[in-house]
Amino acid sequence: MSDALLVAGDGVARGPELLHADLHNHTLLSDGAGAPEAAFASMRAAGLDVAAVTDHAFGPSEPNKTIDDEAWRRLGKCADTADEPGAFVAVRGFEWSSPTLGHINVWGGDRYVHPQGPRVPAVLAFYDWLAAGAELAGFNHPGREPGRFGLFRYDPRLADRLVTLELFNREQDYLFEGVDAGAASPLVTCLDAGWRVGLIGVTDEHREGWGSHPDLGRTGLWAPSRDRAGVRAALLGRRAFATRERGLRVDATLGGVPMGGRAAAGEVAEFVLDFGAPPDWTGHTLRLQVLQSGSPLPAVVAECDFAVGRPVTLRARLDAGDWAVLRITDPGRPADPRAADFPGYRSAGRSVAYLSPFFISPGG
Repeated sequence: MSDALLVAGDGVARGPELLHADLHNHTLLSDGAGAPEAAFASMRAAGLDVAAVTDHAFGPSEPNKTIDDEAWRRLGKCADTADEPGAFVAVRGFEWSSPTLGHINVWGGDRYVHPQGPRVPAVLAFYDWLAAGAELAGFNHPGREPGRFGLFRYDPRLADRLVTLELFNREQDYLFEGVDAGAASPLVTCLDAGWRVGLIGVTDEHREGWGSHPDLGRTGLWAPSRDRAGVRAALLGRRAFATRERGLRVDATLGGVPMGGRAAAGEVAEFVLDFGAPPDWTGHTLRLQVLQSGSPLPAVVAECDFAVGRPVTLRARLDAGDWAVLRITDPGRPADPRAADFPGYRSAGRSVAYLSPFFISPGG
């Protein structure tokens, strides 16, 4: 596009440590296969630095697929046994699971709760419950369930603690969820509703062999330490990226502000991307896009191709709302079929990574 300029960058100051994470998994404690003790061991053996088991908390309509008090205690014991600060981070969580309203992961607390019915008041009751504690939470496979969390009903009490949106879940790219049926992208709906979420990828694994199955979602976290406190800090800072590829290093700044932060954007904003990958990616051409609010998909306000192996700078005019998301794609691989009617997406090919948003303030 005319506003795109590709030049050599100076790199990005990322913070102390990149942790490879999977924050959404299931076991026989709800509707998955295999024991939670095996899940943590399997994910560590697969090379993950951070692993969460988040078995379902369904309502009364799913009595055989939900955790109870005994399962919750067992999961906590498993996570505490597997957790090794400085080496491997094991997290207990649960997935608040409404078949009509959506699923929300909750991490870092000593309590859990089941949905209280199929309608929007159940989301509001859950928000009341969440506001009374200190847990972190995130929207799962957004848009898969028709209620979409009460159309992403915003609650300012949870602005700091509802911290993630899954854009890769299993092998699916949720940027495109529902757009082929006329719905807005969940990314647009969520961010335009006021939520300030980081973007993550997860396996949502229900099989054994956690962490070992290829081409499923995963998360990169830029954390100050390799322990639960460091993971919490990374999530609170929205210092995360979503991918389905292994071994990526991805970060970016906008005017010196890291992804996940609040940045002032002048007439032309300058993004600096730092993208690292395994040796077999070297020299491969990818595409960097700047996304802002649009309908039904975000507007592509700038884009450029780049060769893997060096930082790049992309300049863009940010006129479409108060957030911007960097998307990396591979034009040499087929785009999601749901992108067929959207040239800016169809020609960009397969999604490689989504970086957490920059939240834009006027001026600069």
